[in-house]
Amino acid sequence: ADGVAYDRGIPHPTGIRMKIDGTRRQDRATELVLNYYAAFNRGDWEGMLAMLTDDVVHDLNQGARETGREAFATFLGRMDASYREQLRDIVVLVTQDGQHAAAEYVVHGEYHHTDEGLPPANGQTYVLPGGAFFDIRDDRIARVTNYYNLQDWIRQVGGESP
Repeated sequence: ADGVAYDRGIPHPTGIRMKIDGTRRQDRATELVLNYYAAFNRGDWEGMLAMLTDDVVHDLNQGARETGREAFATFLGRMDASYREQLRDIVVLVTQDGQHAAAEYVVHGEYHHTDEGLPPANGQTYVLPGGAFFDIRDDRIARVTNYYNLQDWIRQVGGESP
């Protein structure tokens, strides 16, 4: 009719319709991060580990940098021993080349076993916004950097700020 391509009724500036079909790196990276969080919410640690590179870099919130899938598995074991968490309201943003991603989410959790260096656990619940940054290589996660407000979490579980 007017020579303009439309996407959901909105004129597209280049005249080319957007195609989301899983063949683009950006789409695959988005799916990877969403699958990673779906595995987390299921408690599927093996599924999460399968999405990581062997040399994955994991930057712990306000903590050390750990490297390797084995170190990540150890981290998951520590988490599983002390926390039950579900991530909700997950939003994922990915660069066009599919090499970098960011996610924002809300953690709904229960602190059921005292984690070393943190306040005593007795089943306290918490709701905490968080975020993560990812590097993606060869359709796997090569880096995860997590952020949340530790002081807010401590306040919610009834501890005193360190």
